[in-house]
Amino acid sequence: MSDQQFTKPFIPVIQKTSSLVIMALIAIAAFTMAFFSRVEIISETYETKVKAAEQMAEAMQLLKEVRLEKGVFIDVENDPNETGLVGSQFSLTTTDEGDLDAKLTTLDPNFAAAMVELLNQAGLQSRDTIAVMLTGSMPGANMAMLIACDAMDIHPVVITSIGASQWGANDPDMTWLDMEKLLFENNFISKRSIAASIGGRNDQGRLLSPKGRELITDNITEHGMPLIKGEGLRDNILQRMDHFGNHEYKTVVNVGGGVASLGTSFNLRLLPPGVVYRQDIETITRSGGIEGAVVNFVKQNMPLIHVLNIQNLTEELGMPFAPIPLPEIGLGSLYAIHKYNLNITFICLLIVAGMVIGVGWKSHQQIKQRMMEHEPDSVL
Repeated sequence: MSDQQFTKPFIPVIQKTSSLVIMALIAIAAFTMAFFSRVEIISETYETKVKAAEQMAEAMQLLKEVRLEKGVFIDVENDPNETGLVGSQFSLTTTDEGDLDAKLTTLDPNFAAAMVELLNQAGLQSRDTIAVMLTGSMPGANMAMLIACDAMDIHPVVITSIGASQWGANDPDMTWLDMEKLLFENNFISKRSIAASIGGRNDQGRLLSPKGRELITDNITEHGMPLIKGEGLRDNILQRMDHFGNHEYKTVVNVGGGVASLGTSFNLRLLPPGVVYRQDIETITRSGGIEGAVVNFVKQNMPLIHVLNIQNLTEELGMPFAPIPLPEIGLGSLYAIHKYNLNITFICLLIVAGMVIGVGWKSHQQIKQRMMEHEPDSVL
């Protein structure tokens, strides 16, 4: 046979099966190396968060047992996690409509860990004093905040409006003040409210029946607390500020949508949940409204921890919204996050990119050389 019959066709390296297999194996190895280079970054406040969440789980169990002893029936449809702490849709002390999913979200022990995260974001440290305004609408968020304060050794000065929206602490026989007292007596929290108001419209229960307002005022009196009841909303806000006094507050906290806390001087829907600052409120301020107690504090250039719009808050913190069943304590992005090792990932990228560029350049040189030789049997 002639030599021409045994001449192999020209195939550049980029088209060789062996080259492609080797490149694929190197790419897979680089991807595997980058993928398994993930590192777990544990939150600096991990232990505090776990402590707060475990405390809240025990606190919820205590309140559940007390309610069951009172003959309360657990509605598994509206309280799927059977916490026993979801209120009713209607009652004499119900002030407004409520979001059931938001209430269910706050009745998760991990919500106490979320409050630790917010307190930490606000830059609070041990022995700091903060002003806290609560309502009866979200008992889960209330206990989460107070338990988080205890876990961080932060001193809250608390004022509460007792009226509650649907599904909140709207049982006249188990108001938030009743829950708060039980938590205090069983050492789950170290501070109780120093004063309380009726809550609801104008902070005076305007849409409640006379009987509903009477039930709330009697409850406040029963707990031996000063009743905040002025001539109108503005007067109630001033009385609140008087009760807070002149402590060196580091932060103000608002839990719920209490009108005496938030006022009517800005568009509430535009205020994001979480840690917000003076400029965040100034940009949404409107004329003609009444400045709430929160605004009075924020004007002193202290941060506000705003616990409302729960779905947006959980998205910000990486928490599930209205989870069923309740998530395990200590797991999730609130406690730790996974990140890729950027150094290893970058090296793997360089290896793969260099390999592709190198093989491409080598093939280009081979083709160029072959064309210069004018071989008729070239395969391009």
